[in-house]
Parts: sequence; C-alpha cells; structure tokens
Amino acid sequence: MPARHLIWLCLVAGLHPVFTEAVAAASPEEASRLGTELTPLGAERAGNADGSIPPWDPAMTPIPEDYEPGSNNYINPFPNEKPLCTIDAGNWQDHAQQLTEGSKAMLEKLGHDGFMLRVYPSKRSHSAPDWFYANTLKNAVNAKLVAGGQKIENSLPGTPFPIPQSALEVLWNHMIRYAEPSTQDYDVYYVNSNGKPILSTTATSALVYPMYETPDEPVGDKAWLKLRINYKAPARRAGEILLVHEPGADYSAGQGRRAWQYLTGQRRVRLAPAVAFDTPNPAVAGTSTYDDAFIFNGSPERFDWKLLGKREMIVPYSNYDFIFKHEVENMLGERFLKPEFVRWEKHRVWVIEATLKPGQRHLYGKRRLYIDEDSWSAVAGETYDARGNLWRVQFNYSARLYDGHASAGANGVYDLLQDIYNLNGKPKPGKYRHGFDSSGQYFTPKGMARAGVR
Repeated sequence: MPARHLIWLCLVAGLHPVFTEAVAAASPEEASRLGTELTPLGAERAGNADGSIPPWDPAMTPIPEDYEPGSNNYINPFPNEKPLCTIDAGNWQDHAQQLTEGSKAMLEKLGHDGFMLRVYPSKRSHSAPDWFYANTLKNAVNAKLVAGGQKIENSLPGTPFPIPQSALEVLWNHMIRYAEPSTQDYDVYYVNSNGKPILSTTATSALVYPMYETPDEPVGDKAWLKLRINYKAPARRAGEILLVHEPGADYSAGQGRRAWQYLTGQRRVRLAPAVAFDTPNPAVAGTSTYDDAFIFNGSPERFDWKLLGKREMIVPYSNYDFIFKHEVENMLGERFLKPEFVRWEKHRVWVIEATLKPGQRHLYGKRRLYIDEDSWSAVAGETYDARGNLWRVQFNYSARLYDGHASAGANGVYDLLQDIYNLNGKPKPGKYRHGFDSSGQYFTPKGMARAGVR
C-alpha cells in the first residue's frame, strides 16, 4: 500500500501519523478514487455505519415548488422536518464524542440558561461545476505546497488537495473553497454581558471570485476573492469603504492579502495592512478579530498546524430560515442565539489544530477548526488565550443555494470569558442577491476613490 494512502487511512480513523518528510502528491491510482468511492471533491461518498450520516447526493436538496427562479428568496426546502433529538444541559455528556469542544463548553456553561442543540436529519448535497471537478482531479496529482506551506504550485481553479495528508492542505482547501459572486445588505450585532443587543454595523458587501472566471488557466497570482464593503452605519463609519483582495495560491513573503480603506475623514484611499490576523474587527465592535471571519481566513504563517483526523460531529448546517427568513434582531437571546432558530446536523469534518509559533505574536495561543468534508468550508472553531483557556467559540451558519452550487452564510462568535457574542454577515430578509458583475473598476482602489464621499 502506498505510504500516502496508508497515512490517509490513519487520519480517517482518527489516528495521528508522524510526518518525517514531505508527502508526495497523490498517485493516479489514488486520484482515481475521486468520483467513485470518494466524491469529486474528496469526501467519503458513503454514509456512516449507523445511517445517521447519509450518502452524498447532489439531488438531496429539492427545489421548493414555491421558489421563484432568480428571486433570491431561498425558501426552506425542509419546512416540516422535526428534530431527531435535542441536546441540552441534562444529556449533553451522552453525546460528548460528537460535540465540538466549543459546543461542550457552551452546554456546560449556558445549558442551564436554555442553550441547546436541536439536531435534524443530515443533508449532503454540496456540489460544484463539472469543470471544478475536472480541475480537482488534476490538482490531486499535480498540486503541492511549497514555501513552508504558504504557497501552492501547479494548481488549477479547483480544490487543491482533495485527498489531504496535512493540516495545511486541509486549511488551503477551506481558504479557496468553491464559491460564487454575491451581494447583500446586512446588519451586524453584538450582545453585551448585560444581554443587550447593540447594532455595530450596517453595510452592503459584494464578493467575486476572479480565479474561477478562467477555469482553464493555472491559478498563479490570481485572486481567489475580491471583497468590497460599503459601510452605512454607525454614523462615525458611514461612508467608509473596505476593499480586500485575497490570494488564490500564494501567501509567501511579499505576497498575500492586499487591503485598502476609504476613510471619510481623510477623503482618500490608503493601504490597510492591519486588516489581517488578530486586529480587532471594528465591524463587530472589536468582539472578534479579522481572521475570525469565516472561522479562519488569511495567512496561516503565525501558527504551526496539526491534522487531528476526520470525525463525526454535530455542527450547524442547512440553516435556510436562519439566513433568509428571519430578522437578525428576533434571533438574539440575552446570552446566545435563540436555539429554536438554529438547525444542527451530524457531518464528517476534518479537525485541524494550530499552535502559535515561538516568537510570533497573536491574541490566540491555540485554535481549532472543524472543516466540512463535502464543501471544505469551516463550520465551527475554537480559540484559546495564551494561558490555554478556551476563549471564543465560533460557528458558521450556512445554507446551500439549491438552484446552483453556492452557499450563503453568517458567522457567530461567543466570548466565554467576557460573556459577549456577535453575529456577522447575516443578510437582511430579501436583501441577498446571488451573482455580481465583477467587470469595471468596482473592486479597485480607483473605483473606491470615485465612490467616496467628498
């Protein structure tokens, strides 16, 4: 059996092999498993032993009869489903093996105040375009990490490491996961330790993914994401603009993220290198960091990364009503999001852990990420302070757009040490729009300057 295949089997079984040298790209024989026993993106096609995780099926999510194509009104396709079980303060230890460390900490601390997990039937319908599958198959045998894991060579627009052998390969799969252009209007709230919700941001965001616009060309120096946020509130930030270009294959020295800000007080565009790492994010009034968005984003350079294997975990999933139907204000409880609005499912996730490198600086001494095997999107995470205390618990609340291949979502962070939580990026009902024109200067510094308040 090839060494790489043996290592992969160990990881799936939850064992932690010791890496003494770089692992070569997958062999053609190993890559042939993609689309057969594995999905085209590398997940296990089969369900689990007891049937609580079903086989992968792109047609599993039906398009509701009431859905109007092009309306962007993504109606819940499972409106009549009831929870299979509820995990609360009284029974969570019976489910401990399938709970993230963050979920267990919240149930232990907040369960007697009503925090609970309502677990529904699992759905595995994530899909991507055929060209993305074809590129992923090529990446499996050609793509490789260099520059200490900061750069991918020989990759096409697709999942770079569908049969991953290291934490950094899993992380890169998350960082450049498949996505499609969108724009939305949204409000951001945090809830303080007194249980009072505070509006910290009102904004419009637009996201495009340039590297996927030329699927037949190597990624090279193309951007994975271009993000522009126009701030409307609070009054002190109204008129500000943030622009971020996120790389598709290279965070090595001199490369990586580029960011710009338009500040109304200065009336000019300036580079914004601080929009990264552990800089407190003003969009959530500093209650989480810039690299907390999407559970993790940006360069992995400040941490040593360890792959803990694949596990069956209960995580937020298929949250259609949460994302598209409800006003965010109605979902905010005094200490946590009201449980009746959140759908949880059991899924297989890759678990990776990061420890701060000696000599590096970051608010977090350690962090753990749970990355969905089907979509390669991080669905949960935890961060720890320098003393090893569990500090912040992260969840990604997402819903697949059943008329295509994309997903929409929002990110929540619970601060267990200060009893604060936030919710960032949830669109206002009726204000999510799938698709956006990336032509012209909208995603350039010059375009920011032209739109700035004079």
